[in-house]
Amino acid sequence: MFEARIPAAIAPEPISRRAMPGTLCPERGSPLPFERVALALQGGGALGAYQAGVYQALAEADLPPDWVAGISIGAINAAIIAGNPPASRVDRLREFWELVTGGDAGVNPLFVGDAVRTWLNQLSATSVLFGGIAGFFAPRPLSPWLSPEGALDSTSYYDTRPLERTLERLVDFERINRGPMRLSVGAVNVRSGDFVYFDTTTHRIGPRHVMASGALPPGFPAVEIEGEHYWDGGLVSNTPLGWMVEAGPPKDTLVFQVDLWSARGPFPRNMARVSTRQKEIQFSSRTRAESNRFKELQRFKNAVAELLAKLPPDLAASPEVTPLRSLSERKVGNLIQLIYRSKDYEGDSKDYEFSRRSMEEHWHAGYHDTVRTLRHPEVLQRPASPDGVFIFDVHEHGRE
Repeated sequence: MFEARIPAAIAPEPISRRAMPGTLCPERGSPLPFERVALALQGGGALGAYQAGVYQALAEADLPPDWVAGISIGAINAAIIAGNPPASRVDRLREFWELVTGGDAGVNPLFVGDAVRTWLNQLSATSVLFGGIAGFFAPRPLSPWLSPEGALDSTSYYDTRPLERTLERLVDFERINRGPMRLSVGAVNVRSGDFVYFDTTTHRIGPRHVMASGALPPGFPAVEIEGEHYWDGGLVSNTPLGWMVEAGPPKDTLVFQVDLWSARGPFPRNMARVSTRQKEIQFSSRTRAESNRFKELQRFKNAVAELLAKLPPDLAASPEVTPLRSLSERKVGNLIQLIYRSKDYEGDSKDYEFSRRSMEEHWHAGYHDTVRTLRHPEVLQRPASPDGVFIFDVHEHGRE
């Protein structure tokens, strides 16, 4: 069903209303050989519906995360997931994405080719630029260039107070703060430039922490929290994987890293594609580095463990060895990468093109990629390599 190639011009039927396969991964009947399931969600605006599709497939496969971390739109999706009971999460994600997406100019999709689709997407994106998005952000009545210096209105083009009301309605923050799922959202301190994470292990999370993670200037205003102002975490790093590696206690971990920007892409042949490729490289810049760091850190810890095991007793008991023991726990990690591959017609406005048809396509792509990924049994198996690391991307390593 999901292997069929869907014409680019035809939006898929909304996934929440389509018949689903029964069991995505039968081997899930036995306990997972991991102590933790983590979900890392990158920033990417309108492309974030891809992450919702990924989560739906994971939920149907009985793979709910113990820890979800996000940047920007990833932080919003993460909060909706963590702030709702399991049975309601997909419905709340669907409610959010239907709220923030609109119609498609009444054009029959059967007659829409790539060229027309490019035009329709640009029309939709232009509508967002001038009109904002219901339940998300609204244009300020007066240009920030005409507002008095120091006023909040003078530092952004849009007002994001509608998002705060949406989060309060769709997310149970009391549930987030009492667990059991850990939530982390990344932001940047405007004054110091420091990258910080608001985490349920150290903070009491509210709507403004989530909004801070997605406050991308100059479109959105900085969000004040306890006297400090914060911007979108994607200004420093658009993936939360590094935080999960650093801040999590050592555990055997299955990580689903969901990226909305692909680091790989063709050489651009015109100015429109130059702008698109620039965005892809900019916002995916830390993904490969953090993935390599995840792998190298796992290898380093296992190497230290092997070395300590070979020390004679007198040397092993020396004070100099004590600090190394915290780095020597032999843990394994599967890093499962799910990366959205955009279509040629999407262009450089794909992160703020909020049409309903595009949202459905993004959601379907995330669901489809996850279904395909979970068909590979090695994804949910403990890594057999000596370094205890397994990295998988269905587009690169898949056998289908």
